[in-house]
Amino acid sequence: MEVCAVSKPNFQAMSYKELHAYVLAHRDDQEAFYAYVDKLHAEANWVEMPALQSLEDLENYPEFLEHVRNGSKS
Repeated sequence: MEVCAVSKPNFQAMSYKELHAYVLAHRDDQEAFYAYVDKLHAEANWVEMPALQSLEDLENYPEFLEHVRNGSKS
C-alpha cells in the first residue's frame, strides 16, 4: 500500500494576500494561521491608539488620520 504525502505550501514565500486567502479557505490549518499572524506582526502596518470616546476624539490623533488617508489611496 502506497501512502500519498500531501505537501504543505511554503507559507513564508506567500504574499500577505495569498496567505490571507489560504487561511480563509483552510480555516482549520493552525500552522497557516500562525504564519499569517507572524506576517502581520512582521509588517506592523497598523497604528495603535486608545479607544475613542467619540468621533471628535479622532482630531487628537492626526498621525492616525494621515495613515488612514494614505492607506485608502493605494
